[in-house]
Amino acid sequence: MDIINLEKILKDKDEKPYRLKQIKKAVFVDLINNWDEATTLSKELREELSEKFTIASLELLSLLESKNKDSAKAVFKLKDGNIIETVLMRHIRPARTPSLQSSDLAGQDDEGKAGRNTVCISSQAGCAMSCGFCATGKMGLKRNLTSEEIIDQVLFFAKRDGVNNVVFMGMGEPFLNYGNTIEAIRILNDKDGFNLGIRHISVSTCGIAPGIAKFADENFQANLAISLHASDDKTRSQLMPINDTYPLAVLMKAVDDYIKKTNRKVMFEYLLIDGVNDRLEDANNLAKLMKNSLYHVNLIKYHNTEGDFKPSSKLRRDKFFDTLKKLGVSVTFRVSFGEDILAACGQLAGKINVL
Repeated sequence: MDIINLEKILKDKDEKPYRLKQIKKAVFVDLINNWDEATTLSKELREELSEKFTIASLELLSLLESKNKDSAKAVFKLKDGNIIETVLMRHIRPARTPSLQSSDLAGQDDEGKAGRNTVCISSQAGCAMSCGFCATGKMGLKRNLTSEEIIDQVLFFAKRDGVNNVVFMGMGEPFLNYGNTIEAIRILNDKDGFNLGIRHISVSTCGIAPGIAKFADENFQANLAISLHASDDKTRSQLMPINDTYPLAVLMKAVDDYIKKTNRKVMFEYLLIDGVNDRLEDANNLAKLMKNSLYHVNLIKYHNTEGDFKPSSKLRRDKFFDTLKKLGVSVTFRVSFGEDILAACGQLAGKINVL
């Protein structure tokens, strides 16, 4: 629902301030499916809202469940026909070794605990970043999502399963849709609305340095994650063309400046790709980059997409982890979700999968 436009209409109608709170409660707390269910509102207002505002801006095309039921992937059609994907991760498996594994950055205080539900949401239809390991990057950018479309992904799974954490790690680069991303975060965090704790919201960027600087000035404690995936400029530029615009020196300075302003931990995401970025030399170079005590590396198994890359073997992954650990780097392995339904990191392709 378009909260911003709704506020303007209620103000023009000279409605009392409490009316907006009633509507927010109906939508974000009671999780109504249609305006007739908002019984705290007058019949006249419910009818007007039904004419001007839809509860959901997304049309569900398919919903896939992983075999072990720990994840689900929803494919949505937008009103203009574009398609996006959203993933729910159910933390029904406690981490085997909390010091070695993590599921995501959101909710760091209860990381690894069963019973949490994390929604991985998209901020754009497609993506312009063209990262070589990512299915979304092969789509190209269709358009930015509105804050309404971003929030409705969360509400869909809130109605089905309940939601404890939100991560902007789906399709698109959040910092290239900065205004709508921040607006969505503020609405999700609104105490009169969905009231999701700000530390249970994470934003991942491929390294948009100006966006990191703006994010540091937002004066809230949402989590920041950096899609790093290489420890030298040559390799990173091959994997992520954005590195030509914001090379490692520029990126790391932006992160350091962010930490100076916020004193917040930053997660560096690192896919391990066989023969590309998983050598001991890569681990040593990565350790040299990870100089700040508030840096944390999250190692991720590469999941196959349409391309020539292959995942690192378990032996190489373990050696990479052990090397970082011995060099004093704060590091975990991320638990993978949804690989069997093409819902894992890098696998969202904006299409209905026939499995």
